[in-house]
Amino acid sequence: MGALEKIDITALKGLTQDSRKVRPGFLFAAFPGVKTDGREYIAAAIQNGASVILAPKGTSVDMPENVQLITDENPRKIFAHLAAAFYKNQPEYIAAVTGTNGKTSVVHFAAQIWSALGLKSASLGTLSGKMTTLETVELHEELTRLEKDGMTHLAMEASSHGLDQYRLDGVRIKAAGFTNLSRDHLDYHENMEDYLAAKVRLFSDVLEEGGTAVLNADVPEFKTLKTICDKRGIRVIDYGRQGTGIGLMSARPLPQGQEIEIRGKGLSAQITLPLVGRFQAMNVLCALGLVMAEHPDDPDWLELVLERLPALQSPPGRLQRIESHSQDVGIYIDYAHTPDALETVLTALRPHTEKRLICVFGCGGDRDKGKRPQMGEIAARLADIVIITDDNPRSEDPATIRAEILSAAPKAEEIPGRRNAIEKAVRMLGRGDVLIIAGKGHERGQIFADHTEDFDDAEEARAAINKLSLTTV
Repeated sequence: MGALEKIDITALKGLTQDSRKVRPGFLFAAFPGVKTDGREYIAAAIQNGASVILAPKGTSVDMPENVQLITDENPRKIFAHLAAAFYKNQPEYIAAVTGTNGKTSVVHFAAQIWSALGLKSASLGTLSGKMTTLETVELHEELTRLEKDGMTHLAMEASSHGLDQYRLDGVRIKAAGFTNLSRDHLDYHENMEDYLAAKVRLFSDVLEEGGTAVLNADVPEFKTLKTICDKRGIRVIDYGRQGTGIGLMSARPLPQGQEIEIRGKGLSAQITLPLVGRFQAMNVLCALGLVMAEHPDDPDWLELVLERLPALQSPPGRLQRIESHSQDVGIYIDYAHTPDALETVLTALRPHTEKRLICVFGCGGDRDKGKRPQMGEIAARLADIVIITDDNPRSEDPATIRAEILSAAPKAEEIPGRRNAIEKAVRMLGRGDVLIIAGKGHERGQIFADHTEDFDDAEEARAAINKLSLTTV
């Protein structure tokens, strides 16, 4: 008998990984973690009334007669399926997307398309205010709430942490997208191979049988992912310049957007997007694939979907344009906080820049230090003016972080204090210039060693514009 079969779900009053939240009749999941080991809190959970303890194989604890100990080689996966069975309800159609960059834009675009089609939809991820992929119980509580609120369609981000920790197992995902892979989260994953392996799980393990994979045909990981999907009998919609399902034939920059031509099986359209950057065009194609996947062989559905694309808007902090009374300058906010993301946004903005491209950014503390000089080199190479400032220093010395970036960008200007840097950059702007403020995007706070201060890049940019007597819209 497997671990799942040994547990009477109908008798449980709740599930939790936090011993402080245990109530009588609860199941307590005792997992070893990065910072703490949940098994150390088994006694506390029992004292609070836990009736079942779920733990890794080999866990040995003196248990009261009225408390059941269940062990398994993969207790996190068991816990995820328990949560799905306990909470039961989920939106009817769930699409998930993974990749280093673009997840947030893709899920927002998909939700926007569904809403424009008159469907009750939602998105879950970075902009929800918590972690990219919620913890197992919180995730299923949210899925149940969304279903109760009448949401039939959900697009959600699938982080490598969430996939590695089996938080998405048990979520009934009918379409899964892949954007790209570049250096990130190496403070958690041992190497890039482990990082990719976590993301692959969305397609090899989590995506439902009979589901659809929407894969970027232009990235090196495409062949690996397609092989996995083919072996499982998963339908594949590939997208991009090499895509046969949704082929990006051209992308022509416009002053505040771009015109794209797409072709594929039964697909031919020329669309004007109010979004800058070729990578945003790729994110739109991924979202298009996730929406198409629900009715892949219905040409009327496809036509309705395509008609909604010109109205798409960037999510907060994703190449978000900050308006002023002058159309002669461009000010953008973006979450780019990895080398690949920074290179992508700078490359994307160059065709929209008549004169100087100005870049303001920093790097977070207590995170992958190796990317700091990489990002400095990229900014120095691709921008005309670079200002190095502070991101979220956390417990590290901000000056040390700036110095590590500056080691690869010696001609950049160093300005301590992000507010000061943004104001200086706005003052620099002249006709035909474009400014990108990168790294924090939608975030509303700046994290220091002992406190967090309210801070919003978009608000700071608008304040700097107002200081220069410009009127924001």
